[in-house]
Amino acid sequence: MAVLMCLLSVLVAVPMVFCYPGSFMDLDDEHSNRTSIRFLAVGDWGGLPNPPFFTPIESATAKEMGRIAEQMGADFVLALGDNFYYKGVRDVNDPRFKETFADVFTAQSLNIPWYVIAGNHDHAGNVKAQIQYSRVSERWRFPYYYYELNFRVPRTDSTMTILMVDTVLLCGNSDDFEDQKPQGPVSAVEANRQLQWLEQRMAASKSDFLLVAGHYPVWSISEHGPTECLLKRLRPLLIKYKATAYFCGHDHNLQYLKETGVGYVVSGAGNFMEDDTRHRNCVPHGSLKFFSGQESTLGGFVHVEVTKKQMVITYIQAKGSSLYRTTLSRRDPDDSNSADI
Repeated sequence: MAVLMCLLSVLVAVPMVFCYPGSFMDLDDEHSNRTSIRFLAVGDWGGLPNPPFFTPIESATAKEMGRIAEQMGADFVLALGDNFYYKGVRDVNDPRFKETFADVFTAQSLNIPWYVIAGNHDHAGNVKAQIQYSRVSERWRFPYYYYELNFRVPRTDSTMTILMVDTVLLCGNSDDFEDQKPQGPVSAVEANRQLQWLEQRMAASKSDFLLVAGHYPVWSISEHGPTECLLKRLRPLLIKYKATAYFCGHDHNLQYLKETGVGYVVSGAGNFMEDDTRHRNCVPHGSLKFFSGQESTLGGFVHVEVTKKQMVITYIQAKGSSLYRTTLSRRDPDDSNSADI
């Protein structure tokens, strides 16, 4: 399905890049009278650097994503980082684009836009090459390190905004093999520029559903746990501007947490599964609503449907069944009775 694209500036201080329009996009669907936006969210799906260049979990997840997209519908995919293990790609001609992406996610129902952000493993390689690949692949949409997506919910007056952010540029890289936490950004100037852009876009948003997507989690009970940098810099914005939800990966499992009115969706089960809950006492009491990390599920992802009044989030295992479902209501950005941070 065609989505209009244009050249415009992400921010005055940022160079002109290939990006998506700030105006709201209508999703093409000539054969349906549906009244919703539907999408999939999957993180940490990036295969292996050696043959066959994918894992059994990635393969199973890809097949189930294709089936769900066909049966439940999907207008696009959010690819939440760690797109290519373990050190990203070398250049725009790297065969990993074919071996780990194009040759694995082959279902016709997945021939839809993939909106991409980078993870820590991508930053170990050439993220600019992943951005440039947007000019090679029709479905690979990665205009810049961070960018904005705006959609109209079909046949309603509701709207949805997704702000795609680069948490590695914001917080610094991490080494999974050393269980290292992000130690701070390489460039404080670039980190502050992104944060300023994010706050400006959140403050200006009147969308009925406001989503933010990054790679590192704000809250997680698993191996990496909460990201201190995001707790300090991102969480206050999510609360202040009444974000509907934050989507991420990084921890290799599926989690749902809700805290101070914001839904936290961890979908990092696209390539590995880890049943690790070492940080279960590091999240607010009662915030964890769902966790799945059993390898026997063969991985998983999230399906989201946004209607006029609510967002329905369904966690799906690659073995072929739903695990958990929850809903979030349409926000009221003009309501002065906001929650305290």
